[in-house]
Amino acid sequence: MRLTVVGCSGSVPGPGSAASCYLVEADGPDGSGGTRPWRVLLDLGSGALGPLQRHADLHALDAVLLSHLHADHCLDLCGLYVARAYDPRRPPGAGRLPVHGPAGTAEHLAAAYGAEVGEGLGGRLDVRPWRVDEPVALGPWRVEVGPALHPVEAYGIRLTEVATGRVLVYTGDTDACDAVVELARGADVLLAEAAFVEGRDDLRGVHLTGRRAAEVARDAGAARLLLTHLPPWNDPAVALAEAVAVGGAPPAEVVRPGQVVEV
Repeated sequence: MRLTVVGCSGSVPGPGSAASCYLVEADGPDGSGGTRPWRVLLDLGSGALGPLQRHADLHALDAVLLSHLHADHCLDLCGLYVARAYDPRRPPGAGRLPVHGPAGTAEHLAAAYGAEVGEGLGGRLDVRPWRVDEPVALGPWRVEVGPALHPVEAYGIRLTEVATGRVLVYTGDTDACDAVVELARGADVLLAEAAFVEGRDDLRGVHLTGRRAAEVARDAGAARLLLTHLPPWNDPAVALAEAVAVGGAPPAEVVRPGQVVEV
């Protein structure tokens, strides 16, 4: 399983990165007894559609998995819809793209694009609501979600590659909570947001800090911690220093756009 960081800026796109978007790839069943490459996105935030095209054919995506409906995590789905609807290079007979997200995702995207739910968007995007405790079978993966601690309905996402048992967990946006620790239990890679800074951002129930992300990784027994979703006004060295100071936490690093990680 391979993770490519398409965009990792938190809250808004930054001068060097789009907002949240992560491409996950693995070989899986092709429906006729063989295998083929599968490609899913974890979020598709503002500014991410452009750099995504350096890493994947927009018509070769198999699904988009949304953690929540803030613009920096979902807004470029409007552009993806346009590309899949009007690009003359699209494959003949291309089906609807599955989009898994919180309740109200279809209405949210339609409002952002300025259309009715059944107009256009519904013909290209197959929007499906997340159900906690109802795993989704998706190509080579078993996909599970758990509730995140954020001001809107939000989820962390766990991808288990069935053939190998390798596990990638993405926190989405969240503060530390028992549900996120349980979702990350035993993960090979924990991709965790760290948008807040200890001693500066005192508001709870919104975001992790580097320290709290490392504590979640430690308590969950994750093997590796990748810090992401840092706003342009944050110093990545501060988030990393907070994380590495946590005793018993796994090795940590701050991700960068274009980085490829083997899970």
